[in-house]
Amino acid sequence: MTLRVVHWGTGNTGRLALRGVLHHPDLELVGLYVHNPEKVGRDAGELIGLPSAGVLATSDVDALLALEADCLSYLGDGIGPRAGAAVEEMSRFLRAGTNVVSTSLNQLVHPKTADPALLTPLEDACAEGGTSFFNNGADPGFGSDLLPLTLLSLMDDVESVRVQEIVNYEHYNQGWVMRELFGFGQALGYQSPLFTSGALTEYWGGVVTMVGDALGLELDEIREVHDLAVLDRDIDVAVGRIPAGSVAAIRFEVQGIVGGAPVVVVEHDTRIHADAAPSWPRCLGGDNCYRVILEGRPRLTCELDMEDEHGGDGGLIACSMRVVNAIPAVCAASPGVLSTLDLPFVFSRNIAAAHASESFQ
Repeated sequence: MTLRVVHWGTGNTGRLALRGVLHHPDLELVGLYVHNPEKVGRDAGELIGLPSAGVLATSDVDALLALEADCLSYLGDGIGPRAGAAVEEMSRFLRAGTNVVSTSLNQLVHPKTADPALLTPLEDACAEGGTSFFNNGADPGFGSDLLPLTLLSLMDDVESVRVQEIVNYEHYNQGWVMRELFGFGQALGYQSPLFTSGALTEYWGGVVTMVGDALGLELDEIREVHDLAVLDRDIDVAVGRIPAGSVAAIRFEVQGIVGGAPVVVVEHDTRIHADAAPSWPRCLGGDNCYRVILEGRPRLTCELDMEDEHGGDGGLIACSMRVVNAIPAVCAASPGVLSTLDLPFVFSRNIAAAHASESFQ
């Protein structure tokens, strides 16, 4: 059965999810929301460099609700001060009987640990509309929940779980996230909200707790640690110039502590240029990967590369397709706010051979 989908957002990740919806054999795009007035009235396919899809972009939410689609793929802005607005936007669809998948609310990856101010409106909307909501991605998401949980099925004695995201954001063009939230291009003394507001635990504490729960561990606390690194020369990247001596790499850990020691750790090693922080962890090949290290019996190390020839989009493609490919399972699920633990195995049915003649820019 083909599922009718409304898509929301054509930014860095949203455009990739839109491509995935258009190519999925079980999905039919019936509506597209855009925020930019210059995109209103343009064809969905043409907006992302594909042939015409026969669906015109709109900023009329009521018109999209009237379509009574099976699912909304929401990849709008839900970071920081936009979180509440994103919840309300998605709740309108949930109340109207449309299921929702999203990558926009990291806090909802593990609903058990989410802020009630975000979780409760979504739960109420699901109950009213008889619908389901699923937020995931590459991380928080697949790289830090399903991947380590799957590998744990191979373990006997488990001593610790460490998930590393190693990413070069040179091509990521989202100014506020890069400069204000991450602090790239800022002086070393800059007080990034990522490290001063509890955001690390808010965004990544859920997957740490999820893995801890799977292990049957009661975490004593969650700790945050971070480090910064600079380059000795100016560099030009997607968000503009990063001056010499300013922040060019950030590293942080969200640690689940048991008995005074970190037992479940999510670690990010994030650069804005390949030359930054040369002593920090690197991928075995390329600039972008997830690495899971399980200490115990046996010791397991698994590295997942996310390379792509289209300007470093591998990680963003993985993030967006994690939820697009989950749409059939989410539509079939019982109503409520879901996590990875509530869904069956999800996989892609977008066969590349069917699109071999198409280009994506």
